[in-house]
Amino acid sequence: MKRPIRRGKSVGVIDIGSNSVRLVVYQAMERSLVTTFNEKALCGLGREVQTTGLLAADAVEKALTALQRFRALCKVQKVGRVYAIATAACRDASNGPEFIAKAEKICGCTIQILTGPEEARYSALGVISGIHKPDGIVGDLGGGSLELIDVRGHQVRSGVTLPLGSLALQDLADKSLKKAERIALDALSGLPQLEAGRGRTFYAVGGTWRALARIHIIQSEYPLGVMHGYAIPAAEALDFVRRLRRLAVTDTLADIEIVAEARRPLLTYAALVLEYVIRTAKPKTIVFSTFGVREGLLYSKLAEKERAKDGLLCATQTLNELLSRSARHARELTDWTDRLVRVVHLQETEDERRLRHAACLLSDIGWRMHPDHRGELTYDVILNGNYGAISHQGRIFVALAVFFRYAGFRDENEPPELTHTLPVHMIERARILGAAFRVAHLVSAAQPGVLPATHFRTQERKLMLVFEHRMVDLVADRVGSRFKQLARLLGRSGSIVRS
Repeated sequence: MKRPIRRGKSVGVIDIGSNSVRLVVYQAMERSLVTTFNEKALCGLGREVQTTGLLAADAVEKALTALQRFRALCKVQKVGRVYAIATAACRDASNGPEFIAKAEKICGCTIQILTGPEEARYSALGVISGIHKPDGIVGDLGGGSLELIDVRGHQVRSGVTLPLGSLALQDLADKSLKKAERIALDALSGLPQLEAGRGRTFYAVGGTWRALARIHIIQSEYPLGVMHGYAIPAAEALDFVRRLRRLAVTDTLADIEIVAEARRPLLTYAALVLEYVIRTAKPKTIVFSTFGVREGLLYSKLAEKERAKDGLLCATQTLNELLSRSARHARELTDWTDRLVRVVHLQETEDERRLRHAACLLSDIGWRMHPDHRGELTYDVILNGNYGAISHQGRIFVALAVFFRYAGFRDENEPPELTHTLPVHMIERARILGAAFRVAHLVSAAQPGVLPATHFRTQERKLMLVFEHRMVDLVADRVGSRFKQLARLLGRSGSIVRS
């Protein structure tokens, strides 16, 4: 990589995989990546590598044509820096170097052919960047290989690469599922990387596994369509992949039309590998991650201080700066709710605290929307936001707190459908937070400099909001009634005090 990273400039990654060739452009090199463009071409470079040792000629032609377009797209978008990587098919094929030389001329940049350990490490770093404090085994299933690697928080252990990618397994097994089963069983049995996953989480990365997740979401009628962070109990996932294999073999798989036609023949092999991973590793939960090698590559190039930041709070801070009336006010609101939590001795876990801070940063992003629909519209924006480092349950909680901020608590303002998936204590916490937002935004009109001049005080079961003398003209009956509502949710009486 010849040029230094230029912060604030867009960055692109060209990923030459065994099945697809993809260009992803991100707004900037930063902790929370924002995708501005994403396109793939399913070329199948690795479909014959295991048996012939070569990249197929027609696949090479498709890939070079796609790269020509990607180069033009980078020019049109004025991408500041482009990284290019290639994975299993290119490193295993004897004509891989010849293809890479042609590809580099087209792309105008060096293409890094990742080794197996490098690919595993970048996959793990991608999961670390997109999942808050992961603890389990990362499995990245591509067209040519399967990478397995143990992650604990920010720690990455040694990984392994196996020729079990969907195209590679289909090729090795000569399209025989019985033979593919034997190959998968032999390759996965006794692996330390899998044995360490017992009772933990298995993080599934890769396009074909995401296709399985998409089918599961539809068939289970799960109401949230966000792929990243989608979690299935391992026992349920095992039943699902076994059933899917049977249906795919007999061509009776419903909802298969949602999967790209070129990827459909690979579903059975992806399901087979996931089945044997679950049977061998015996994890507790399967979590699907859309963050993988590309995100891990960019994450690895950040300064250590940037990598240590919370990805969710970085993402919500960016949205706050783009969409709120005052970014500074949202930060003051965070401090204001910190004080409230301390004064009323509200118990919080570390994750509950970060979710509350994220909700503060997003509490004013709906101000431009129609007043009659701000609640449900902002709820949808937050729920379906393109960011990571948050679970589906966390998404619902943050979205619900901001929904209550806009919609209030009248009987006709029914909470959205997904509310029932939260534990009761989280729903109550979202109500409290929404009520606090309603007080704070009414007092301050979402402008900075106001909330720091108000304080909380308690006396037995009474909660008081104290206004400094310079802010007493902001006191009104409506402020008092909203504050009493907040106090009631906290199990107290409430009053306004002018100092």
